[in-house]
Amino acid sequence: MNLKQRTFLLVTGASRGIGREFAQQLAGRIEAKGSVVALLGRNQNLLQEVKAKVLEQQPQLAVHTYSLELASAKTEDFTKILEDCRGTDTFERAVVIHNAGTVGDTSKRAREIGDTGVLQQYYHTNVFSAIALNCEFMRLFQAVPKLVVNLSTLAAIAPISSMAHYCTVKAAREMYFRVLATEETAPDTLVLNYAPGMIDTQMTEQVQREAHDPAVVAMFREQRESKTMLTTAQTTERFIQVLEAQKFKSGDHVDYRDNKF
Repeated sequence: MNLKQRTFLLVTGASRGIGREFAQQLAGRIEAKGSVVALLGRNQNLLQEVKAKVLEQQPQLAVHTYSLELASAKTEDFTKILEDCRGTDTFERAVVIHNAGTVGDTSKRAREIGDTGVLQQYYHTNVFSAIALNCEFMRLFQAVPKLVVNLSTLAAIAPISSMAHYCTVKAAREMYFRVLATEETAPDTLVLNYAPGMIDTQMTEQVQREAHDPAVVAMFREQRESKTMLTTAQTTERFIQVLEAQKFKSGDHVDYRDNKF
C-alpha cells in the first residue's frame, strides 16, 4: 500500500497513547498537500499538542481537532465533524482509525456487571459510537478508496479474567468490522483489525492497578517491570509495515507478532 497519497485521515482517541502515536506517524507519511487530518478525543488541550507535533513535520497539512464525549455522541455529531473537515478536496484515499476505547471495570467478575445503566454507557462509548462514526464515514466517502482500521486486541478473541467489560465490547467491534469486510467486497475498501500487543499505556496501568484477579495483575506487572511491554512507537511502526506490505485480506485480525503479515 502506497501511503504517500492525498489522504483524509481520521483518528479517534488521538489525544494520548496509541492514537496519538498513530496520528503523528501516519500524518508524517501521507502526502501533505491536499490531505486532511482530523483528530478526535476528549481532551482539547492534548489534541492541540498532537496537532502542533503533526504540523512540525508536515506544515502544509490541514489538521482539525474535535473534542467529543463518546458516551453521549450521536450520529449527527459525527456527520457534522466529517462534513466540517473534509472540505471540497478530492482524496486518493480516506482512512479512519477506530482507536478510542476504555477498559471498563476490571474489579468486577463477569457475574457482577449486570447494571444496565453502566452497560449502556460503556457500550455506547466503545461500540455504538464506533459503528455510528463508521457508517457516516462510509457514506460520505463512498466514492473514495477507503481503509478502515479497528484497533483490536487479544481480548477480542480470547477471554481474560477481570476483563468482561473489555472483552465483550472488543469482540462485538471486531465482529462488526468483519461483517463490514464481508459485505464490502469491492477492492477499493479494505478493513483491518489490528491488535497492537501489550503496550505500556495508562490503560494497562489501570488494569494492573484494579484487576480483581491476582494472576492478571502479576502478568501485567511482570511485563512492565521486565520492560517487555511494547512502546506506542514500536507497535505503530509495525502497523505501518503491515499496511505497506498489504499481505492481509480485508477483515483479517492481525496481531503485532504475526510474522506472516
